[in-house]
Amino acid sequence: MDPSLLPGFLLRRVAKAAIVVLAIVVCNFFLIHAAPGDPASVIAGQSGAADERFIAQLREQFGLDRPLLVQLWIYVKGVLTLDLGFSHRQQVGVATLILERLPATLLLTGAAFLFAVGLGVTLGALAAGRVGRWADSLITVLALTFYATPIFWVGLMLVLVFSVWLEWLPSFGMMTVGADITGLARVPDVAKHLLLPALTLGLFYMAVYARLTRATMLEVADQDFVKTARAKGVPEGQVVRKHVLRNALLPVITFAGIQAGQLIGGSILVETVFAWPGIGRLAFEALLARDYPVLMGVFFVTSVMVVVFNLVTDLLYAVIDPRVEVSG
Repeated sequence: MDPSLLPGFLLRRVAKAAIVVLAIVVCNFFLIHAAPGDPASVIAGQSGAADERFIAQLREQFGLDRPLLVQLWIYVKGVLTLDLGFSHRQQVGVATLILERLPATLLLTGAAFLFAVGLGVTLGALAAGRVGRWADSLITVLALTFYATPIFWVGLMLVLVFSVWLEWLPSFGMMTVGADITGLARVPDVAKHLLLPALTLGLFYMAVYARLTRATMLEVADQDFVKTARAKGVPEGQVVRKHVLRNALLPVITFAGIQAGQLIGGSILVETVFAWPGIGRLAFEALLARDYPVLMGVFFVTSVMVVVFNLVTDLLYAVIDPRVEVSG
């Protein structure tokens, strides 16, 4: 990759990403407002006063009495200034609410992603180096099992085994309730609470990376440049590391970049099962309460994260494979 091409590449990609995010914001707005039900009625019901006059006041207060296109324009202007609206249920700004929950989600998805990629690539490389042996069969069976098992079932079984039977790990939350732990002492406590949710979320993706790494390494191992390296007497370990694994990682990186965004969506279920205080659980609660501003805010933030992940993936791809051009 020519470093001189990088600024132009980033500028073009950021411009395209902005257009994509804007399109997603508009689509999410119309999808949310197409859902049946009246948010004003829900707010009135929660406050214990559901008469028509009060509902009309709520519609006026939250702008629900205005034409749909006017509401869209107001919302898009707010997004452009990072004003994501106000949560009627939480009685706080949506941006503030999401920023409070986002670190927990990033911690969970980041840990699950690193675990899935690290262990998946390692197991896939081991399986590719032992084709037809018992280790290859064991890794393949484990990967297929975790790939075919629903995430929520894996989470429930982990809770049953490690929390209920063995009592080794906590089953819910991000930290011990009422422990009043501060400073660095919180790290091991949060790590204990993080282990089961991260394993639950990461095992499925680990299976995908293991199978993909195995398949791509076997495919690359049959290429002519690998055979030439072996014919020249290059040590087998060096052949595997520098020639086979490096080229086999290219599709893995592409797939990992795509699935990094999907981890945010998968975290909704995991955060609900383990009562993890992230934006996935926040979106689920907002859906039940018809808190539309919070839902649209979560969709906006996750969309931006997916676009950023894809941009980082493109840069890593170009760094690992110098033949990739970044001028397009």
